[in-house]
Amino acid sequence: MQKKKIRGFLEHPKTIIAIFLVLALIMISSALFELQQSKSELLDLMEQQSHSLLESIIIASRNALRINESLEAENRTRLLNNAHFIKILYENGQVTNDLLAELGKKNQIYRINIFTRDGKKAYSNHPSQHTDPSGQIMAEDILQPIFQGEIDTLIIGFKSARARKQYRYAIALAAKNRSAIVLNIDAEKLINLRRDTGFGSLMRDIIKKSGIVYVALQDTSGILAASGNVSELESLQDSPILKKAYSEKIFMTRITLFDSIEVFEAVHPFVYEEIPVGIVRLGLSLDPVSDINARILRRLIVITIVLILIGSFILIYLFFRQRYAILENQYQIVETYSSDIIQNVSDAIIVYDQSKGIKIANREAGKIFKFDHTRSAGKTIDSTLSDLCPEIITMPKGMQQFDCQIQNKQKHLLIAKNFFQDKDDIQNVILVIRDLTRQKQLESQIQRNERLTAMGELASGVAHEIRNPLNTIGTIVQQLDKDFESVENKQEYHELAQLVYKEVKRINDTVKEFLRFARPEPINPSRFYLSEFFNPLIQQYSALLKERNIHFDVQLRWKGEVFWDYNQIKQVFINLMQNALDALKTNDKISLDIQQLSDKEIEINFEDNGPGIPDAIKDKIFNLYFTTKAQGTGLGLSIVQRILYEHHGVISLQNSSKGTHFRIIMPKQVLHKGQLDG
Repeated sequence: MQKKKIRGFLEHPKTIIAIFLVLALIMISSALFELQQSKSELLDLMEQQSHSLLESIIIASRNALRINESLEAENRTRLLNNAHFIKILYENGQVTNDLLAELGKKNQIYRINIFTRDGKKAYSNHPSQHTDPSGQIMAEDILQPIFQGEIDTLIIGFKSARARKQYRYAIALAAKNRSAIVLNIDAEKLINLRRDTGFGSLMRDIIKKSGIVYVALQDTSGILAASGNVSELESLQDSPILKKAYSEKIFMTRITLFDSIEVFEAVHPFVYEEIPVGIVRLGLSLDPVSDINARILRRLIVITIVLILIGSFILIYLFFRQRYAILENQYQIVETYSSDIIQNVSDAIIVYDQSKGIKIANREAGKIFKFDHTRSAGKTIDSTLSDLCPEIITMPKGMQQFDCQIQNKQKHLLIAKNFFQDKDDIQNVILVIRDLTRQKQLESQIQRNERLTAMGELASGVAHEIRNPLNTIGTIVQQLDKDFESVENKQEYHELAQLVYKEVKRINDTVKEFLRFARPEPINPSRFYLSEFFNPLIQQYSALLKERNIHFDVQLRWKGEVFWDYNQIKQVFINLMQNALDALKTNDKISLDIQQLSDKEIEINFEDNGPGIPDAIKDKIFNLYFTTKAQGTGLGLSIVQRILYEHHGVISLQNSSKGTHFRIIMPKQVLHKGQLDG
């Protein structure tokens, strides 16, 4: 009944006309609103672009001023240094015209003159040139503060040459008897650089850009520099906007007249070294805005007419479209749901064919093989995987495990490969890849830990049985050494007694290490920052590293807070450092790199460029009591692994072309027993 009422309502002619009129009114209103909105957005865009351009102009101008000042300071320092050197030679009586000529040529100094207190030239690097009386008068005038003893150093700066239309940069330095040493260099390059990099040159380059009417630098006295045929601009005093921008040092824009045409003007204060210089005014043509608005208006009128024409078909079309829209919506939901599932599964999925390349690659595939999965579509599978794991491409249908080297890291991958035909009868390949690296490392570490625990318990029992007799033997040997003496060879007797005691003590220390491993202390975590942790470690080994000239490079790319057992983790890195130092020679290198792996984990890479670990024993280095050192106990790396295991961390030996590379994965926050029980 309700559907019949709706159908009758829509079939009424007046109702349809009313709907068309309302639709036309909405479209026309929308067009007018869009026109106004477009104009506003265009003006906002011009304001942003003009602000950015003015900021760039001001930054470039400041940099040019700083460069010029820096070059001038560099030349001034160079001249002063040479003047002080000549002063020493002059006061020691070692100056000659030939020496000054040689110094001038060697140090690219155009002229070196030494004037006596009465203004006469005593020495010069150009003695053959006749003295110019006017130049002598000028020297007497400029150098009077030095001759009179008022100053010792005089920066003359830029001055024009007497004989040529050139410029020099000069300084003067007082010497004995108030004489003056004057040096100058050719300043043409400095002046040309000022001219080429100055504000005027910058404005001439900017005005060449399309749409810029003028650029001007202006202060309260008038126009300082301008480009774009600017002969006159509104003064700061006559414009509230310009006065406000100058006094309050803020960026402002307005639409104003320039030579009877409307321009969009942007005003920005120019401050150099905290000193207000003036304002920079940039005039942009509004012709592009007018053209764009006209095009938008024409386009919107056409769109409105077309929409009104097709409006009569909309109602009929909606009835047919409704069902299609429902089906399409359901399809989109299914497709989106499927895509989300593919992208968020824990396994890597890659679908490709030999002609069109990769069709689908999810997030996990990009993570495993280190490529951007969002840009992988169309790339060939060979270019993506051949250098990383070529066995995947050539493997037959089925499931296999491969060990692949990806960015110098060993990956254990489980690959499932299958084929299917799509609707175009093209054979596609689907790869489902599971990264077992972490699982393998955990399994290996758990197995090693179980073996170490069993061996540790055995060692603990044996150690207890050995320790008491050892203490008794040590005590008896000391007592015998004190109470008895041999009739002959007394010294040898005491040396042998001490040797027995030292060996007993060494065995006892080894037993202590065994017991320490067999009965590890429970972890007692606390919060600290990695920077606070590694700085003392660096200081602890700095003297030894310096003595052996071994470089220790620490890259703390993540310095956040961790919740670990400070002392036990310190023991981990002490053991790793000691192993590295035992293997390295002079001028070798140790590197430590810490970076964030995820929100909850960090990655620590400890690497050296020593001789490395032979392939034959790589699988044994974490075994209890395994060592290649003559005096080693074989507990160092076992203790490292035990401590990291208690912190839920994983340590693995990475493949390296040279040296030894340990990779440690650690949680930022470790749960201790109290937290687990709670």
